[in-house]
Amino acid sequence: MPAKVRPFLEDKLHTLEARARRLATLTPERVGLRPQDRPYAPSSDHFDAANRRLRAIDRHVVARLAFLTRRWPQTPPHQVLVYLALVEREIDRARRAFGMFFEVFSQRGSAFAPALAAHDAIAMDCYAAIRRAAPLVFRGPLLKPLTYMEHGYSPATTRRGIALSRLLGEPNPFPLIRIPWDRDNPWQAVFLHEVAHNLQADLGIWQENQDAVGRRLERVGADALVGTVYRRWHKEIFADLAALLLGGPAAAWGMLDFLAHPIPKTMTYKPGGAHPTGYLRALILAEMLARMGFDAEAARVREVWKALYPRAGGHRIPEVLLTSASGTIPQVVDEVAFQTRSGLAHRALADVIRFGHSDERRIREAARVLSTNRVPSDVPPRFLLSASRYALSLGAKPQPLSDLVIRHLSNPANAPRVARFDPLAVAA
Repeated sequence: MPAKVRPFLEDKLHTLEARARRLATLTPERVGLRPQDRPYAPSSDHFDAANRRLRAIDRHVVARLAFLTRRWPQTPPHQVLVYLALVEREIDRARRAFGMFFEVFSQRGSAFAPALAAHDAIAMDCYAAIRRAAPLVFRGPLLKPLTYMEHGYSPATTRRGIALSRLLGEPNPFPLIRIPWDRDNPWQAVFLHEVAHNLQADLGIWQENQDAVGRRLERVGADALVGTVYRRWHKEIFADLAALLLGGPAAAWGMLDFLAHPIPKTMTYKPGGAHPTGYLRALILAEMLARMGFDAEAARVREVWKALYPRAGGHRIPEVLLTSASGTIPQVVDEVAFQTRSGLAHRALADVIRFGHSDERRIREAARVLSTNRVPSDVPPRFLLSASRYALSLGAKPQPLSDLVIRHLSNPANAPRVARFDPLAVAA
């Protein structure tokens, strides 16, 4: 190796070594959580899962560094640069993973911590509802989803085990649900939709559901384009229908809030998009309400939506999707929510997430109590979300209502009550 090059490469190696192993551990203290933040903090199991991922990356860093340190003096300079880059790649992986976990965990020391903890409780209750109705359907203990705040118009989720591009392909160890900064109020039905995406993945019926939708439409003679489109929309349709089973009619109206845009957006088909066109999506929700036995609510949804979006006013939706909707939508709703799946032990989605008129009455009564600035007793967190929406219609003021429900769901004094809905053998 040239004498003038060796000192430069040696210095570069030392600076790399100094950066190499600084990001292998996360603790509550390291992310800035104070004792008063602990009630809202991620569980120790979430920290353990994050640290296992960081330690796994760190082992690669150590191995690459050891190889480089041992070989570089006898290696041509251009090859040393390659070895240095390989170490840098692993450090980059560690930095990205550490940064993501740090950002999510450290928010539990912010003013948004109670709202995040409250949404954790709602998500946990959605899993609990399935465990109560269908014991053992999940494949063992599961770390609960964690919520965090981020920019963006809509909530979104990153499912368990998904390889993340922001982590250079590292898998996500537990579900993450993003809440936009302005959507932290506890009546956002679209949050149930995001939880449902994680339920579908953790139940292991993603592919089975997609294939079933395709076969169903082929069997009933649907146009090829219609079959292709609904097959592509399957995961969003599943999440919408599951959200209604989790929250009832209030969830449908909350989803309509989210979907109500100017006519050009709602009436425009997006080629290749994963989400159903807004106009059709509302009709899918209405069909699900009818199948759940809420015919009056279904009729009202259709009436409101068709008044807002008259087809005679123009649209940019393939005609075949519109003309076939009245026949296709009932087929798809039946297939997704009411046909059995082997992944559900030969039960249907409506069997493992149950919602009936008694649940709706319970939610309506809870709304009445909330409107008097009190929290109803023994109401599951997911039902409080729906009740909060109804309470707004009864005249409850938004901010006091939000504070009341968030304070209840995140208050450590209510931990035993929330724990009853905990479906997770690890990470309460």
